[in-house]
Amino acid sequence: MNKYNDFTDHELIRLYVAGDTHAFTALVHRHKQKLFTTIVLLVRNRDLAEDIFQEVFIKIVNALHSGQYSDNNRFLAWAVRIAHNCCISHFRKVNSWSKMVVGYNDDIGDSMDYMEHSAEHHLITGEINHEIGQMLDQLPLLQREAIILRYYADLSYKEMAQAVGISINTALGRVRYALMNLRKQMVVEE
Repeated sequence: MNKYNDFTDHELIRLYVAGDTHAFTALVHRHKQKLFTTIVLLVRNRDLAEDIFQEVFIKIVNALHSGQYSDNNRFLAWAVRIAHNCCISHFRKVNSWSKMVVGYNDDIGDSMDYMEHSAEHHLITGEINHEIGQMLDQLPLLQREAIILRYYADLSYKEMAQAVGISINTALGRVRYALMNLRKQMVVEE
């Protein structure tokens, strides 16, 4: 797998479409942490997130083989857009998108760790994630989603707009108001 580390996403996709399944494994490994964390933060249920994560990669495989992927977009932004659409589809199926319960009971910190940390660091990170989670819980759904896509999935404003189907200005506005609301919460907490 290490031989694939220096390849770009585009090169890995090209190799995969040509029949190299190890290239796809490397591509999944490269982006699974951010993509899975984004899904967990959107649906607030680890088991459901795992199901949606699998559904996302089935759609990605089908799209790659059918030639639907365009190299104009970054792979991660494209995958997040698919994940976002899968989350929306799920909540539409259960008719509860507007009733989405936000709970940070999952150990989000584990899904965000990229390397091993000391026990103390892990505890501090978990506490910080819990505090941030509680503040995010207070945001309106669209602002919370904007923060997740911008800062957890690390999408640009343009990629956010494409993923959610809004204008860049709307994406900017949602993040701006979300940050303002988070700042207000921090002042109240002090």
